[in-house]
Amino acid sequence: METFDTILAAISNFIWGYPLIILLFGTHIFLTFRLKFIQKYIWQAIKISVSKKKEGTGDVSQFGALTTALAATIGTGNIVGVATAIAAGGPGAVFWMWLTGVFGIATKYSEALLSVKYRVQNPDGSISGGPMYVLERGMKSKWLAITFAALTAVSAFGIGNMVQANSISHMLNEATGISYWITGIIMASLTAVVILGGIKSIAYVCEKLVPFMAIFYIFGCLILMAMQPETLINTVNLIFSSAFTGQAAIGGFLGAGMKEALRFGVARGLFSNESGLGSAPIVAAAAQTKNPVRQALVSSTGTFWDTVIVCAITGIVIVNSDQWMKGLNGAALTKAAFSELQVIGPIILTVGLLTFVFSTILGWSYYGEKAAEYIFGKKSITPYRILWVIAVMIGSVLSIKTVWNLADITNGLMAIPNLISLLVLNKIIVSETKKYLWDGNLEQESDKF
Repeated sequence: METFDTILAAISNFIWGYPLIILLFGTHIFLTFRLKFIQKYIWQAIKISVSKKKEGTGDVSQFGALTTALAATIGTGNIVGVATAIAAGGPGAVFWMWLTGVFGIATKYSEALLSVKYRVQNPDGSISGGPMYVLERGMKSKWLAITFAALTAVSAFGIGNMVQANSISHMLNEATGISYWITGIIMASLTAVVILGGIKSIAYVCEKLVPFMAIFYIFGCLILMAMQPETLINTVNLIFSSAFTGQAAIGGFLGAGMKEALRFGVARGLFSNESGLGSAPIVAAAAQTKNPVRQALVSSTGTFWDTVIVCAITGIVIVNSDQWMKGLNGAALTKAAFSELQVIGPIILTVGLLTFVFSTILGWSYYGEKAAEYIFGKKSITPYRILWVIAVMIGSVLSIKTVWNLADITNGLMAIPNLISLLVLNKIIVSETKKYLWDGNLEQESDKF
């Protein structure tokens, strides 16, 4: 197993080298400028996103689509992923995660716009969409569409399933001694109950769960920061300065250069907010919306909440605690940071992680099954759901190193075809944005919808 982990780590390091980081971050920056800093519309987008009224053809409300996407994105990447990035790249990794989120808003907006524009209605009236349909219908590249769908169907088991189950089983085992197997059985059973109802069942649960879990967790983090206000300014300065200079060895921390801060910050940033990955647009395509731009704006708020707010707050809490200097990693580091607020801290972390993990498993199950459906048809949905439930069980007992490396590899490969489609079809993104947003027609209903 050790040899296998070493091989996976080598592959992950190769995929997440400078070429992919440049492609990802470059796409974020390119689309930001092409769309004249679409980030400035974020407050308008938030206002639209909280509306639950039906606006057009689709399977779920815009709010339901957003909360399902947020359910999939707000997961262990916001808690354990941030800690992993800091442990490997130093405090500076938090800055690169945050910056990935700021610029990633433009990419999340763009991929959602295209996925709604090129979505299709199935014979049974349900909606299907996502980058695979963009690649097939927009770029006329069926082979790239199949490649993306195949990578998504496989990647879902890593980023959206086993990583999540693994994190919570290890956290509960450390905190309470509960067996990995018991946690796995309970989580697998709950997952089966919800996903058998399809997207409407998933969206219903996420609409109730996501607002609660986000508010609960953010409030808890603010309490932790308020406990050590005198060190907050120094913590923020350290995060910014070490992003460009790296961090020398200190305490149990082995030290990291700017390259490590950049690499782990961007990688964990993508893992957390999924901008450019092409996953969230799959559920965005199912939204009831008047036109592609309205849902694109709603989708872009997911990156704002996930990375610009939640990841940043988690990063500040962990760095501010000084626990990262003791050589801790992953769940152990996060647990140590939250334990500084006795009794309440561990409760906030445990409840936050439990809800984050469960919601992510639900959201990603939809992404994976839609990808499988694209390749094999509707007959594949039930077998995929069964495999999904089994994978929750398997992920609960695997080595954390193996799971994270597999997730990084599949994420990186999955992002490539999606990013290519965004760059090739950028003129259509700009054209649709001008038609509905810049020309003041945001309330106009598209003929297609």
